[in-house]
Amino acid sequence: MKSSLAPALSPCAPLHATGPDARQRTAWGMIAVFCVLWSSAFAAAKMALEDCPPLILLTIRFLVAGALMMIIAVFTGGMKRGPRRMGWRDFGCLVVLGVCNNALYLGLSWIGMTTVSSAFTAVLISTNPLLTGLLAGPILGERLGWRQYAGLCLGLAGVALVLRSRFTGMHEDPHGALLVAGGLLGLVAGTLLYKRLAPRTTIWVTTGVQALAGGTVLLPFAAHYESLHHVRLTASLFWNMVYIIVGVSVGGYALWNTILKRQSATSASALHFLMPPLGLMFGWLILREPVSWLDMAGIVPIGLGIWLATRRGA
Repeated sequence: MKSSLAPALSPCAPLHATGPDARQRTAWGMIAVFCVLWSSAFAAAKMALEDCPPLILLTIRFLVAGALMMIIAVFTGGMKRGPRRMGWRDFGCLVVLGVCNNALYLGLSWIGMTTVSSAFTAVLISTNPLLTGLLAGPILGERLGWRQYAGLCLGLAGVALVLRSRFTGMHEDPHGALLVAGGLLGLVAGTLLYKRLAPRTTIWVTTGVQALAGGTVLLPFAAHYESLHHVRLTASLFWNMVYIIVGVSVGGYALWNTILKRQSATSASALHFLMPPLGLMFGWLILREPVSWLDMAGIVPIGLGIWLATRRGA
């Protein structure tokens, strides 16, 4: 994987420091795999939450996944720029990113998902591109053309259609929705901070330290608010945990950080507009969650919005 990565950004470098060549190589295969992994994780998490409380589940997930990624870093030579040489600044950056991307984003959204559907969670989280696009200008200095603004607006319109469908039928819990919205803000903050801070570490060290930081932060909350007595050791829990840890945490987050290195924050985040249709599909296929015609209608502006938001030029 190292050969496909763009050069690491310098600390606090502006966005254009990645260079135009790095963003010209759009790896659509990598993006497709990431989108499938990311969107299917909501259904897998919903199934796992039936047998295990969310904070305990996430703590185990992050600590195990973090350990696996650090082992991979050792065997791939990634530890040459690992914790012993990255310096306290880079290590601190990764800890902050781990709190935002793991503890806050998934901690809040998974607690919320105990009372809302996996499809609704995927749709709400997919508004990430709009918030990121609006904040990328003042924070990162990214310049958006009319195509990007039009794409973001169209994507938001599609998401709004899906959200209206879910709330009109009273299928979702408002309190759970607020928790998922809080997780969304954590993801937006993590995306912007990653581009702004640009820690100088390899992908496996970057994702591994973030996962360990997220698990460490969640551990005391899991111990205080939840109990191991509520965990049911079932085959469903085991296989969903394997998929979430290996497929999503190890594979998905490594792909996401690679995509962020190669594309602007706005373009990379626009991929989240793919999550509503994919999230609806996985929720329907795996969990038999209902899908209405308004849900399907929202997919059209979402798809057009992705195309516009990821196009280069004014």
